[in-house]
Amino acid sequence: MASGAATSLFDAATIADRWIADYCAHVDAGDVLCARRRDPEWAALLEELAALSGEALGTARERAQRHAEDIGTGFRIVDEGEERPWPLSPVPLLIEKAEWDGIAAGIVQRAGLLEAVLQDLYGESRLVADGHVPAALVGGSPFFLRPLAHLAPPGGHHLQFVAADLCRGPSGEWSVLADHLRAPAGAGYALENRLAMARTLGDLQSRLNIERHAPFFAAFREGLAAACRRAEPRIALLTPGRLNPSYAEQAHLARYLGFLLVEGADLAALDDRLYVRTIAGLKRVDALWHRLDPRLLDPLALDSHSTIGVAGVIDVMAAGELVVANAPGAGLLEAPAFAAFLPRLAEVLTGKPLLLPNIATWWCGQDAERTHVLANLDSLVVAPAFGVAPLGLPDGKPALGAALDAPARAALCDDMARRPQDYVGQEVVRLSTMPTVADEALTARPFTLRVFAARGSDGAWVVLPGGFARIGAHPDPRAAVMGEGIWSADVCVHGADPVTPVSLLPPGDTSQLRRNPGTLPSRVADNLFWLGRYLERGEALLGLVRVLLGHSISADTGAALASDTVAGLVRLVVQAGAAPQPNGFRRADLTQLARTALEGEQASVDAINRQARSIGAVSRERLSADMIRLLDAPFPQRGGLLDRAGSLQRRYSALNGLASEHMTRTDAWRFHDIGRRLERAVAAIGFIRTFGRPDATSDDLSTLLDLMDSQISYRQRYLTGMARIPVLDLVTLDPNNPRALAFQVAAISGHLNKLPLLSDDGLAEPQQEHARGIAALLVITNAARLDDALLADVEARLLQLSGAIARRYFLQGAEPLRAAGLVLA
Repeated sequence: MASGAATSLFDAATIADRWIADYCAHVDAGDVLCARRRDPEWAALLEELAALSGEALGTARERAQRHAEDIGTGFRIVDEGEERPWPLSPVPLLIEKAEWDGIAAGIVQRAGLLEAVLQDLYGESRLVADGHVPAALVGGSPFFLRPLAHLAPPGGHHLQFVAADLCRGPSGEWSVLADHLRAPAGAGYALENRLAMARTLGDLQSRLNIERHAPFFAAFREGLAAACRRAEPRIALLTPGRLNPSYAEQAHLARYLGFLLVEGADLAALDDRLYVRTIAGLKRVDALWHRLDPRLLDPLALDSHSTIGVAGVIDVMAAGELVVANAPGAGLLEAPAFAAFLPRLAEVLTGKPLLLPNIATWWCGQDAERTHVLANLDSLVVAPAFGVAPLGLPDGKPALGAALDAPARAALCDDMARRPQDYVGQEVVRLSTMPTVADEALTARPFTLRVFAARGSDGAWVVLPGGFARIGAHPDPRAAVMGEGIWSADVCVHGADPVTPVSLLPPGDTSQLRRNPGTLPSRVADNLFWLGRYLERGEALLGLVRVLLGHSISADTGAALASDTVAGLVRLVVQAGAAPQPNGFRRADLTQLARTALEGEQASVDAINRQARSIGAVSRERLSADMIRLLDAPFPQRGGLLDRAGSLQRRYSALNGLASEHMTRTDAWRFHDIGRRLERAVAAIGFIRTFGRPDATSDDLSTLLDLMDSQISYRQRYLTGMARIPVLDLVTLDPNNPRALAFQVAAISGHLNKLPLLSDDGLAEPQQEHARGIAALLVITNAARLDDALLADVEARLLQLSGAIARRYFLQGAEPLRAAGLVLA
């Protein structure tokens, strides 16, 4: 009996019951868990957590966070260089299906209303003429884009994808805090949260019949495709670039949906069509899902200062040849000021009240509303009317009227008297709370819910079952205090009926087989090429440092290298710009040289790795999570210099192995490998010219073999010791040595022969001619005739080859738009 009792104390169900009892003993009844504490679903969820972590809830949090990081989920704070891990709570928000159906109906109604309002305000403007919407609310908004007036969006809709932030009141009612229409963010985070939670609580999905996300994303993809004119359209996701706060989410969405991830420089408008610049010429883009501020989308039609948009894209829209989601100008209805008018507009346009009400809002551009706000300032929140910070709210954030000190209140009232249209007053919203893990215990925190809707192939709205919750940092349940929150949580819609497993991919026996990997933009090819070059450059410099450390500095290696050989190593490091010329060759001097070459600010191994990391950051949709993780790994700090160099070498070897064994042999891989081979060939020539001279010593030749990673091959082949001609033949001309110069040139030539050509006349393009010429020169050379002049000639030809590859395949301003023989497809 004693044993059984002891076991029951630590049974998962018992632990879950105790957690619920302890939690609800200290939480208001408005909490989502405590309001439904008798529901078996919450007990089942906490049982899964207990089975995962026992009594240690912190373990569950760490595991959920680790899975989120493994997936690659991250975000960036504005003005920060490095991404932060996406903060994921191990406790998802559970919503019963009947309750969710009410939320979804409200979102569908709201999306339809917003579309109708946009159709009118960018069309006949009857709502303004009839007095339902003040003209100043439209014409005075920074989000009203006049060039889009009377432009019918291709596909017939202004909105293809919308998001809304909801709040749940203490009594369980749901309201809308904000709409997101310009470039709605977060759907990728909802997807990544679900993937991470499925790995953390794998049995929960089937146990609770949780609705899946894949049908929603499939419907969105099909809806965009259906709006296009071509039967098999090309769809691109336009990103502002890697410094955008949600770039990681955008890359994940592009990969998941099969969209082409592009930046403005990848695209070009030509003859009323939009094209992406690829290694095979221009390829037509039929739909663009953008994540830019729409005002930056076209510098010709909108903001002329934009450097991240696409000149002429609005003309392509006007010609009906490009579906843009969402259409520029949709952000007009995002403004908090418009929330004051949506309840009335719902009655006017649909004859029904909003199923999901707004929080009460008063636009101060109207006299009566301004008077009401000023009279009730202590019980309201004051916020910018159009999202732009007015003088009275210099940080641009909503402020509790009761929390304003005398100077801040005076400044607000003064500016509101001058420009009342810049302000809205809103009710102070009190939020429900939900459990999260803090201090190793379940802790109640306020939350908001972001939900998403998209048009399907029939034009009807489909709502993502769930979304993601934002969880506040403090117990204060007022929405204005919570802000954007510090944690996120998966949102699980559960029901009594089993959920059919659905994947975004069609069934294998119905799919049309495809081995063509798709379009490769020139910018992506450029990035992968330079990623290969930087990785190889870092490894070559590391090789110099390791030889220097292992043979001249380390205390337990026996005899040091000859001074002339050490001088050659030092000269190569200095020529690479990795360290300044040392004062001498004493041990302290060489140690400092090695440390600077490893960790210095300019052209060091660390600096080169940072360059590679920045390229990896913009290539997430092309690289595996393991490769991204290795690129993002911090510079080694433990151990001595030789230990850190060894750690770096293992990292380079792992990256090389991932590229060699895990990247599909596509054109993307070819550019990455060309970059590696080209850099390795240039480094090899530097090593051979330094240590393969006619007067080379045994130390020189041994060092050359070390740097070329050919020491074992040489010893297996030659048993008579070091000889210059055999060493040169092995590292320069041997076509079977994967480190030899000739091997690199042959590999580059082979890759170039398989890349797309711009003509079908069978003649070699300039980059192919360069590679074949270098290969032929090495084939007709023997090791005895190798001299410095020939090696210098090969090096110059390799640099010319690099330029020829860049001119042919990479972006060169607008030049590719007019290239002869360009393919348009």
